[in-house]
Amino acid sequence: MTRVTFRTFAFGLAAVFMAASAAHAAEPLRTGVDATFAPHAMVKLGGGLQGFNIDLGEELAKRMGRKIEIEGTEFSGLIPGLNAKKYDFVLAPVTVTPERAKAMLFTEGYINTDFSFVIKKDAPDIKSLEELKGKTIAVNKGSAYENWCKANAEKYGFKYDVYGTNADAIQAVQTGRADANLAGNTVSAWVAKQNPAVKTSYTISTGLVWALAFRHDDTAGRAAASMALKCMKKDGTVSKLAEKWFGFKPGPDSAAVKIETGTGVPGMDGYDPAPVTLKCS
Repeated sequence: MTRVTFRTFAFGLAAVFMAASAAHAAEPLRTGVDATFAPHAMVKLGGGLQGFNIDLGEELAKRMGRKIEIEGTEFSGLIPGLNAKKYDFVLAPVTVTPERAKAMLFTEGYINTDFSFVIKKDAPDIKSLEELKGKTIAVNKGSAYENWCKANAEKYGFKYDVYGTNADAIQAVQTGRADANLAGNTVSAWVAKQNPAVKTSYTISTGLVWALAFRHDDTAGRAAASMALKCMKKDGTVSKLAEKWFGFKPGPDSAAVKIETGTGVPGMDGYDPAPVTLKCS
């Protein structure tokens, strides 16, 4: 091969790689949410989705220079969809647990998540976990709340029923098929605010966070999203979204504000402690 021919070949090959890279960057991020999980994700009257996680995902994609496609589906189908490469990441709130951290990569947390019970408005308040004895708890299928019930049903003497959506679990409480619904504190507060037939009751402090979930082999995707998320914390965007949708201002040590040194959730599998230098536009 002559020098001129080789040079032409090399330039052509570089052009192909650059075009492929540009095409990848132009591809929309594919993700999903449970569209009944208000105020994190819910259907708008005029069509489309709205909520804290919808705003979070759209801003995240904007900062990554990508468009985003968000599908509304049942929570139980999101992680299988991620593993099947239907989604690039899970935008729905995913509680980071030791078990999940072994199977997926997570960004750092963006909101602290405690667990709160929702009961009928005229029902006596639940003041301790011991008072769950003999009761039936309704939970969303595949959620951290179902896992909590599995781990604690025998200890506290309650039964639990699993539903495809959290809205169905709330309906079970209203119709008397369940005594209480267990969900995240933000979701429970929103439900009680919107529905005069129910109220929040006992809250379980977990020390856990919600984070964005990626496939275990997608370190590059996790890193890119993590950078954008850190920048959104730095300029106060995550805090503003929390105030907008949850009605409270996160404290300085909350997951919505605190920027972790490395990548991921400290103390969990998959956490990369290497210090990250912020690159925010």
